Amino acid sequence: MPDHYFSKTPVTPLKIYKIRTVLRGMYFEFLTAPGVFSYKKVDKGTRILIESMVLPEEGYLLDLGCGYGIIGIVAAKINPKLKVFMTDINERAVWLARKNAELNQVKNIKVLQGDLYKPVINQKFDAIITNPPIHAGLKTVFEIIEKSPNHLNQNGTLQIVAKTKLGAKRIAEKMLQTYKNVKEISKKSGYRVLLSRRIYKE
Repeated sequence: MPDHYFSKTPVTPLKIYKIRTVLRGMYFEFLTAPGVFSYKKVDKGTRILIESMVLPEEGYLLDLGCGYGIIGIVAAKINPKLKVFMTDINERAVWLARKNAELNQVKNIKVLQGDLYKPVINQKFDAIITNPPIHAGLKTVFEIIEKSPNHLNQNGTLQIVAKTKLGAKRIAEKMLQTYKNVKEISKKSGYRVLLSRRIYKE
């Protein structure tokens, strides 16, 4: 049975690849391997999300379902004042994300292994950014959205990229239902980047 990138322990033999790419005008190198999401190239949705994501000037950011660490590492490099947490259920992805933080010389990063928000259960963030595991099913994506307000500070944002043909409209509806606001910050190549803001009622 083939690995899913949202499996805890990939059984595919470890073979290391290296991706070289420019994101937000900066050069990066990433080690990847089979058994993690989009290991041969930067996924188009991830690239669109990175190019359009809105980063806080300081505070805490969560890259949820980080894979080999590309979103969190770019965010940490752009803004060294941020404290970036990255989580993934996939043990190989977590190992690669730690290696890639070293490779790209970012120190303002903490990588944790576990399912969704469990590794950061008591932590609040100023931004949660994710290319969600859509192939795990919309139920999982909806869980990410529904639980996200518990992990956001006042004015914190949830930012999600979704393929238009793979549920982007339903994801936007769920974000609107959860936050009472949703904004499309990018629409490109069949993907949409959606942003909701956590606004507490006094």
